[in-house]
Amino acid sequence: MKKKRISGMQNIVIILAAIALFAVFTLINPGFATRDNLLVMTKSLVPYAILALGVTFVIATGGIDLSIGTVCIGSAVLAGALCKTGVAIDEGTLWLTIPVILVVGLLFGLLNGFLVAKCKIAPFIATLGSMLVSRGLTAVIAQVARDGATTAVKYPTTGWFQKIFTNLNGFPIGLVWVLGLTILCAVVMYKTKVGRYILAIGSNEEAARLSGINVDKYKIIAYAIGGTFAGLAALFYTAANPSLTLAAGNGMELDAIAGVYIGGTSTTGGAASILGTILGSMILVIIRQGLNLAMASSTSIVINATNITYAVTGVIVVGAVLLDVLKKKSAAKVKVPPTAKK
Repeated sequence: MKKKRISGMQNIVIILAAIALFAVFTLINPGFATRDNLLVMTKSLVPYAILALGVTFVIATGGIDLSIGTVCIGSAVLAGALCKTGVAIDEGTLWLTIPVILVVGLLFGLLNGFLVAKCKIAPFIATLGSMLVSRGLTAVIAQVARDGATTAVKYPTTGWFQKIFTNLNGFPIGLVWVLGLTILCAVVMYKTKVGRYILAIGSNEEAARLSGINVDKYKIIAYAIGGTFAGLAALFYTAANPSLTLAAGNGMELDAIAGVYIGGTSTTGGAASILGTILGSMILVIIRQGLNLAMASSTSIVINATNITYAVTGVIVVGAVLLDVLKKKSAAKVKVPPTAKK
């Protein structure tokens, strides 16, 4: 009950912070609150939020996945190269890209889980390796499939793909997907054996093993979820950005992981907030877009808004992690009863 109460307070604080940031950026540039800008922010939020939802399960085990960004974009580039007709992807073969993207994401998730759980490689090293493998391997296969072409893979810019994953007659349909996936993840994390075992492993892996939990199995499941959600995120990113290069995936994993930490999921595992993950992702999108517009409206200062965003995001992430550390130190303090003192 106490953990739920703390998590609820964290979510309230994040919501209030998001409202405050929204108000500040609107005062700086009234264009921030326009419908067009809100649609831009929504398109940006959806793939990052889905990436963050998946990696929440990984972080809940006490691990991390640095490969989700390159797997996300790499799976879409690879699927587009394999499923093209002639020089481009047409409506007739576009549907084939969906299972290819999801399968590639799942396979890399399983690979990460195997390296961490079975080979006992540290998650940071294992997923750093798979990040480089996914970037190189998908680039090579895509280039071979396209007869040596190194240009961007181009998906159709309009049609049923966009209506399903990004824009349904002017409505940002991606938000409906995010809502549904958030509910699904919350149910899995808090109401199923899979989620409870993942949290138990993150809380105390050795105790979980001694209690009869197959630790390796559930670690692999956690990474498989992360990889599958990287594939899902690729669908939404591709629908909003039909011209893809592998470089687009650089740094996506850091934004997703930052959203998870800001949302209140413990950096060492054992505690996770699904709602907090979505709210943390929202905070990052508001800051990024707000700073872009604030810098654009400034006539006296010429600074790259992206660099400012990185700096601000870094400060926020370090602050979130520091709060988590302080919270754990406070919880670890044991009050000595009066009888013990005697």
